[in-house]
Amino acid sequence: MTGQATTSPAKADPSTLTLEFRHAHRLVDHAAEGVQTWQISLLADDESVAWVRATRGQFWKAHNLGERMADEESLAAVAAKQLFDDDGQFRPEYENFVDLPGNVLVVDDLHIAAPWDDPWIVAGLTSSIIDRLTDNQYAVVLPRVSGDTEAALLTEAGVLLSAEPFSDELLIIDTSLAAPEEAAHRVREHLRSRARYGGADPLSEDWDEDDDEGEEVLTARTRAVLHLALQELSDQAWQEVSTLGDQPAERSAGGLFGSLPRVTWHQDGSWRRQMARAFDDLAADCSSNAEVEPRSTGEEMALHLGIARAQDLTRNRPRLVRDTVAGLPEDRADFDWGTCSDVLFQDHDVLMLFDHSLDGIEQPDNEIHQSLGMVNLAPHDWFAAFDPDQARDPDRGFRHP
Repeated sequence: MTGQATTSPAKADPSTLTLEFRHAHRLVDHAAEGVQTWQISLLADDESVAWVRATRGQFWKAHNLGERMADEESLAAVAAKQLFDDDGQFRPEYENFVDLPGNVLVVDDLHIAAPWDDPWIVAGLTSSIIDRLTDNQYAVVLPRVSGDTEAALLTEAGVLLSAEPFSDELLIIDTSLAAPEEAAHRVREHLRSRARYGGADPLSEDWDEDDDEGEEVLTARTRAVLHLALQELSDQAWQEVSTLGDQPAERSAGGLFGSLPRVTWHQDGSWRRQMARAFDDLAADCSSNAEVEPRSTGEEMALHLGIARAQDLTRNRPRLVRDTVAGLPEDRADFDWGTCSDVLFQDHDVLMLFDHSLDGIEQPDNEIHQSLGMVNLAPHDWFAAFDPDQARDPDRGFRHP
């Protein structure tokens, strides 16, 4: 018997996907008030690979929302019978199930081609629809079915997004709760991870860890955004140095120095100048392609804050990030800030200073301090080099006089 040639399954790379929302109604049309339907297409490199329907019902715009949804002859009609009574009022079971009964979004009629037909992709699609078409006062209704069907993919996606069973036929996501948002974040992070590896799934049993060895953490684009973040923090620090002088910092007043562990709040202006310079030193490392490695406790804190700011930029300032990395080569490891936090530090001891239950841990005679072999956590030691042979030039001066 001859062996048959096999081909590796195509990888579903989320980075190639875009969404297209289509909805149209007449400018003056009472029938369009309260209930609207969208057709959402999922495109991979401009080729349609999936489409799904979303029906939105707004209770405050349609006094007969139950009847309107029942006329849709889809999952919306099923939902109408279970959420509303014959008088058009919410059923007690539904009122007790969600925090704020009112607006409804029904997602159904999914059609999706291989290799995109997996729950994580569908969960990402569903999450994006929820983000676009709802706020924190919606019940999102999904089918509850089993088997090897596209509707079952919506059910699995709902489970990934913390949907709860409402009946034998329906799942509901209550957008007023924190759990669905946390679940959506996990889905987005999982898809970002897959995108970094060209569609391969790090959670799969077939994942080859050798593919991840020797990979550069600070890719060109990652380094550029980290440099931008450190520059922003430096500018903020120097502005506060001028404003605060030797006055104590306060968390209630906001600002960069107020966000540091409270053991630092009573440090003087000279100490804050050194902290501002720590951002400058790390930013210079990024711009010169030198190894980015914190050489003191102050630089460790500066780098932690820089990574957090860089992550915020990639999430919330896409246009600025796009301009910053223009012309730089893409890499599957771009913007992996979690790995940066893991790899660029020898330890995360400095972050323990944020834990008020560990007050005093910065003192050398503290039991935990001694048992963990901690060094230089007291604020007056923050700018002493861990390794004197790698200390920065003491004559390098400051960016501002």
